[in-house]
Amino acid sequence: MSTPYLKTDPWKIIEEGFDPNHVKSSESIFSLGNGAMGQRANFEEHYSGETFQGSYIGGVYYPDKTRVGWWKNGYPEYFAKVLNAPNWIGIDVHVNGIRLDLNNCLEIQNFRRELDMKNGVYHRSFTVQLEKNCAIEVHSTRFLSMVTGALGVIQYSIKALQDNTTLEFDSYIEGQITNQDSNWNDPFWEHTNQHASAEGLALFSHTLKTHFKICTYAHTEFVDARGAIIAAECTSEEQRLSQKAIVTLQQGEIGTATKFGGYFRCDKSSESTPLSEVKELLAAAQNQGFETVKTAHQEVWSEVWKQSDILIEGDEKAQQAIRFNIFQLNQTYNGKDPKLNIGPKGFTGEKYGGSTYWDTEAYCLPFYMATKGAEVARNLLKYRYDQLYKAIENAERLGFSGGAALYPMVTMNGEECHNEWEITFEEIHRNGAIAYAIYNYERFTGDKTYLPEMGMEVLVGIARFWAQRVNFSEAKGLYVILGVTGPNEYENNVNNNWYTNYIAQWCLLYTTEMWERLQVENQQVFKTLASKLKVRKEEVQSWQSIANQMYFPKHPEKDLFLQNDGFLDKELQTVEQLPAADRPINQHWSWDRILRSPYIKQADVLQGFYFFQEHFTMEALQTHFDYYEPFTVHESSLSPCVHAILAARLEKMEQAYAFYLRTARLDLDDYNKEVDEGLHITSMAGTWMSIVEGFGGMQMKDGALHFSPKLPQQWKAFSFKILYRNAIITVRVDQAGTRIHSSGATTSIFCNGAPITVNSDV
Repeated sequence: MSTPYLKTDPWKIIEEGFDPNHVKSSESIFSLGNGAMGQRANFEEHYSGETFQGSYIGGVYYPDKTRVGWWKNGYPEYFAKVLNAPNWIGIDVHVNGIRLDLNNCLEIQNFRRELDMKNGVYHRSFTVQLEKNCAIEVHSTRFLSMVTGALGVIQYSIKALQDNTTLEFDSYIEGQITNQDSNWNDPFWEHTNQHASAEGLALFSHTLKTHFKICTYAHTEFVDARGAIIAAECTSEEQRLSQKAIVTLQQGEIGTATKFGGYFRCDKSSESTPLSEVKELLAAAQNQGFETVKTAHQEVWSEVWKQSDILIEGDEKAQQAIRFNIFQLNQTYNGKDPKLNIGPKGFTGEKYGGSTYWDTEAYCLPFYMATKGAEVARNLLKYRYDQLYKAIENAERLGFSGGAALYPMVTMNGEECHNEWEITFEEIHRNGAIAYAIYNYERFTGDKTYLPEMGMEVLVGIARFWAQRVNFSEAKGLYVILGVTGPNEYENNVNNNWYTNYIAQWCLLYTTEMWERLQVENQQVFKTLASKLKVRKEEVQSWQSIANQMYFPKHPEKDLFLQNDGFLDKELQTVEQLPAADRPINQHWSWDRILRSPYIKQADVLQGFYFFQEHFTMEALQTHFDYYEPFTVHESSLSPCVHAILAARLEKMEQAYAFYLRTARLDLDDYNKEVDEGLHITSMAGTWMSIVEGFGGMQMKDGALHFSPKLPQQWKAFSFKILYRNAIITVRVDQAGTRIHSSGATTSIFCNGAPITVNSDV
């Protein structure tokens, strides 16, 4: 683990002192987003040092050619890239003719970054000596409006530290941008038109191949020390539009540039450019002014925190960490647009292509469902329903038929776009996570309308896939699933991964149960779907039959499920026996050596015990946790959270706390030494789960909400809120016990196994 350089504060992320070695990491950690767009915390002014420039627009991607030296039938045609968009934040500054560049100056003092998570605002300040008689003090404030998704705001102020200081501001839009992860250095954007005037700057562009139309826009207002607006000079070069102004200051005086900008999504089908709409957006923001726009933005954040905040008393590092995770999750996705989803890096980097993984259904859905409500969670499920036809096409490419659906491991539009065959073809357990999300949504929200309207079609497609993916083993007299990769990606092309077999069995049984329920509860919809999907009684019976004859590998001597066939053939040395110099093994070992080792990247068998906790006794959980955790290296960001929840359930509180702190501070403390590439957004939802489902012990059992809270000894108390059906449930746990109350409804729930009635507040 690297040495943390960030200060601990319950509501802020703070960096003090300038270190060029921290620039790229801080660009990730101090990132901003509003669900529609986001950007890394790049400096507004020029910086000639090492940096990772990144601005991203939700849902905008490019199908980059898959770079491999071989091809297989059914292989994805492209690898999706979230695109680095034209840069609108740039404010180049010259002071008495000297360019402001923190990588090229005499001295930097009082450098400070501050991410105010409570208000969703990023601040940066520093004093810089450019030359012997040239020094200034800079203050920058930036936010991306949570009210208007297309709007970002920067206020950039410079104080003169000596007389006769001339500032040359150059506030610009730059279209010459590239992706850090481009395979072939192909251009991703074509810029078609540009506009520069006193009203603002506008660069019209579209992506190649995918033809997303975007207008990058900005307008900057320059103000001198007396508050007078200075007329700007506008220039328009190829792909670079600029507004320039000169401000002369005496010692102690301040010149300010206030910039409104962002990205306006254009209608793909429209031939015209929406310049008038862009001007209206800019005019409205300018008329309101910086403070008014910021206040409205902060009011949205206030409402977000009212529902999603988790309070931890007595442990400031843990408090800061959970708020950082909740903050980034709310910046990444707000549920307003069902065409959007949650990429593993969100708006903070390009790794994983910005695409949708099974992370959404397995880890993110519970957070959004319990903090934003059923409508937002339903939009995440609708995203998969809208792409069902693509999932069927994906399955057809691999030789499946009859409406079988294989959802992609990685996608932007429903097509598979992952470029590693062992994941693309073999990590088929993702189908199970999508079915599980439907089940999880209905049991928590009580909404039974999704299943007949959308969910049943998804379940049938998934069941048909599993029914074709199994094969009957004459030797075993049971159905097996061969050639798969489970959640533990450190084992590829194995037979009978226990988790995959188990979730396949569950999917078949659950689909059968829901199909039969639909027949009873809604005959009209049942008949319509039976005709549309061509489901026959014999097919449903076959799902039940396959499920009842599923094979599961077991230890020959212990009451223990094996991770997969052949696991016991490995040299079963635990992680404790690994030399520290070999960790992480994914950075020190060959892939061949990893695949032959017993080491587990993330929860695999234990993932099944987490999903289906009601299926197993505490004794079975204890046995499997004690067996598999010692082999687990936790080199997936998705691993510590599941282990934290299970450890808390087993009352292994020291382990649970250690796992929680690791998942919560994964990026803040840079455990994986890769935070410069972007944040681990989807695993942040697992951090929330670690507290609510782990220490809070929240579970759904037999249609009722249960809590079995446990207080880590490092905490004096913790509390959280849950949106549960028509109620807001508040749970507070301290050394005196647990208190639960409801706002808005009277709710029957269980605490530590005993039924209690929670009365609504008056």
